[in-house]
Parts: sequence; C-alpha cells; structure tokens
Amino acid sequence: MSTEKMIARKEGMIGRIIFNNPERHNAVSLAMWQSASEMLTDFLEDDEVRVIVLSGAGGKAFVSGADISKFDSERATYEAVLEYNAKTAEVYGGIYNAPKPTIALIQGHCVGGGLGLAVACDLRYCTERSKFGLPAAKLGLGYPYAGLKRLSDIVGPAYAKEITYTGRIYNSAVAKDMRLINDILPDEELEAHVLATAETIANNAPLTVGAMKNIYTNVFLDPDQRDLENCQAMVDRCFASDDYIEGRTAFMEKRPPQFKGR
Repeated sequence: MSTEKMIARKEGMIGRIIFNNPERHNAVSLAMWQSASEMLTDFLEDDEVRVIVLSGAGGKAFVSGADISKFDSERATYEAVLEYNAKTAEVYGGIYNAPKPTIALIQGHCVGGGLGLAVACDLRYCTERSKFGLPAAKLGLGYPYAGLKRLSDIVGPAYAKEITYTGRIYNSAVAKDMRLINDILPDEELEAHVLATAETIANNAPLTVGAMKNIYTNVFLDPDQRDLENCQAMVDRCFASDDYIEGRTAFMEKRPPQFKGR
C-alpha cells in the first residue's frame, strides 16, 4: 500500500501510517489523504493489527495540514474544496470511529489539519519541541463541526475557543496543561515510548479494548445518538469469550495471558 508520500508498515500487532512529505513538513495532498484512507481500511480489516500508530517523517512535523502548493490544482474551486474536505473528513472520521485504538506520535509541528488528525486519535504523545495550533481564522478557512467538537471534547470549550479564535501556536508544555496531549517525551525516547504503549494495549484483550473504545465514542455523542444496547452487547460478549476464560486462568497461574480476540 505504501507510496512515495505515504508509508504503511505492520510491526507485529501494530499498524503504522506514516505521512512522508518532510520537505513540506508533511503537508497533505488529496492523493495522500486517499492513501491514508486505504491504509486505515486495510489495518482495520486485518485481525492481526490491534493498534494503529500515526506519525510524520523527518522529525520536524507530525502533519502541517493541507499542501498549499496544491491549492491551485486541488482547491481552486468551491467544488474542489468540497471534494478535498470530504476526503479529509472521511479519514478523520475513520480514525475517530475506528474500533481499534489509535495513537498519534507527534514530532515537531502539529498544526491545522495535523491537529485535526491528532485529536481524532485516542492518545497523543509528543516531544518537548512540538508545537500545536489551529490557524484557520488567520487564513479565512472554514472549520467543520466534527473537528471542533473533537477538540472541545478533549480540552474543554474554553481552551478550544482560545485555540481556534486566536489561531495561536502553543508549545508542548501548554498543550499538556490544556490536556491536549497525554505526555511529553525527549526526542530520543518518543518512538520507543509510543510503541511500548501500543504493544501494551495490543497484548490486552482485544474484545475488551474494542468494547471500551465503542463506549467512549458513545459517551461523546448526543444522548439520542447513543447506542447503549450495542455497548452492553459488546460488554456481554467479553464475558462470554474464550479470552475471559484465558484472562482468569492466566491470572491464577501467574503468567501473561495469550488473548485471541474471541
């Protein structure tokens, strides 16, 4: 699935999606969003992949949003803008609603569409040099409901309004104070920490983690949109699974469990 600008990699139970446009701070073209969508679909359909990690190549940026050099060819007309926005919304929504946990590994700048991508993930880890912002108001861009809601759900409405109304760029310490990120790591430790976290999650019972992911997604929906019956059905499935038996047995035998997702 990998292309010149997008890299898909499977490392054990971890699926990695890497935006590979470092000379433009991993700015994303329409073709790159299309590749990201295909990679995400493939990892979600692969039962061996239990966690998905997203990152940017080059160490200077996670994702810096739309590739401005492509605006004349990809976003020059209103119709083209709608097409581009629909594809980005598909990727953001696919990541946010993915039944498997997703982690953003953030090095350097995480602004605009990059921030939108990061807040669609379940967990976010960055380096001390990372910067965050959503400068749509400085560019005259419209920003959709779903992205603003995800941001607000994470940092709260007061911080979300400050971030979006001002268009400021924030350092990693402020971002952590806002609860925008989970933790800050030294540059040389970030990838190992993220992959170790992903490995820990991947080794846990996938039915349990999947049920939790589904319930958390429902928590942030409007009450009339929540499918509580399905939430409970997923919980019940955990208790009826072979993994539940394996988890209890492994605990009594004082050994690591070997979960199969069934």
